[in-house]
Amino acid sequence: MKPFSQKMPPRTTNPDGATRRVGVELEFAAVSARDGSQQVQSLFGGTVEEEDPHRFHIRGTELGDFVCELDTQYAHRPLKPEAGRIGGGLREAFADFDARLRSLIGDVSSILVPCEVVCPPVPIDEIGKLERLVQALREAGAEGTRSNPLYAFGAQLNPEIAEDSGEWITSVLKAYLLLSEWLREIMSIDPTRRIASFADPFPNPYVLSVVDPDYWPGRERLIEDYLHANPTRNRELDMLPLFAFFDEEKVKALAPDPLIKKRPTFHYRLPDARFSEADWGVTLEWNRWCVVEELAADRAKLDAMGRAYRANREQWISENWAIRASEWLLVS
Repeated sequence: MKPFSQKMPPRTTNPDGATRRVGVELEFAAVSARDGSQQVQSLFGGTVEEEDPHRFHIRGTELGDFVCELDTQYAHRPLKPEAGRIGGGLREAFADFDARLRSLIGDVSSILVPCEVVCPPVPIDEIGKLERLVQALREAGAEGTRSNPLYAFGAQLNPEIAEDSGEWITSVLKAYLLLSEWLREIMSIDPTRRIASFADPFPNPYVLSVVDPDYWPGRERLIEDYLHANPTRNRELDMLPLFAFFDEEKVKALAPDPLIKKRPTFHYRLPDARFSEADWGVTLEWNRWCVVEELAADRAKLDAMGRAYRANREQWISENWAIRASEWLLVS
C-alpha cells in the first residue's frame, strides 16, 4: 500500500509561536528493550545507557532523548529506602538480590507485558522520522495487538496545544467527543482491546453537556467540570496532564494519581499498536487526529453536530452515530 501523506492541523504553532510538537509512545512485543534501544540508536544516533536490564535511555539523538523499557514498574523498582540503613556487605548483598529479582520479574513479565518506546516530542512536520522507527521495529520482528490474542497493546499521541484559551481547548474536546464513535469504527478496534476496555468512554451525561452548542466555558470552569465528571486517567482522551499543567493543585485534589505528568499536551490513547500491518503507523494515527482538529476549527459545523448528537441521543432508537459522523465529515 502507498504510504500515507502526512496531514497538518489548522493550527501549526504553539502559544509561543513555535512549531507545535507531538510526543509518541509505542508498545510492542517480540523485540526486547535492549534491541529496541539499538534500533533507535541506529536511526537517530545518540548514546545508549542501561538503567537496568529492561530499561534503556538513548540520549543525545538527533530528535532528543528516548526511553525504551519493559512497560511494568515492577521490573524497575528501585532499592527500598529502608535498605539504606543496612550496613556494609549485607547492604551490598541486599542490593544485588534486589537487582536480580527485578531482572527476573522483567524476564518473566516480558512474555505478556509489552516493551515501550517513549519518543521525545518532535515537531509536527517531522513525524515522518518516527515512521522510520515503526518500520525498523517491524522489520526487527516487533509484534502488535493482532499478533496474539493475549496482546493488549496500544500507542499514544501527545499533541502540543496550539492555544491555551478555554475556548480553543473546549473546541478540541467537543470535536473529539463528537468523533469518538467514528474513530472507534474506522480503527476497527481489536476484540482484545474491546474486552480489556483499553480506556473507558466519557460518561454520557458529560458528553451531552460538553457538545451542547451553548457550552463554551472559560478554562477554569472547563477544568472543574472535567474533574468532577472524570477524576481518572482512564479516558481515551486523557485531559488530566494538560489540566495539571494549568492547575496542578486542583487536579491533585480531585484526581490524586501520582502517574499524572503535567504537560501542555492532549494525551490521546490509541487502542491498538498494529505492527503486523504494513499500512499502520504514526502518520495514519496522526492524520486521524488532524480530522479532530479540523472539526474543532469549524465552529458552525461543531455546533450543528452538537445539536444533532444531542437530538439523536434523545430518540427512542438512536441512529448509528459513527455513520452520521461520517456524513457530516464527507458531505456537509
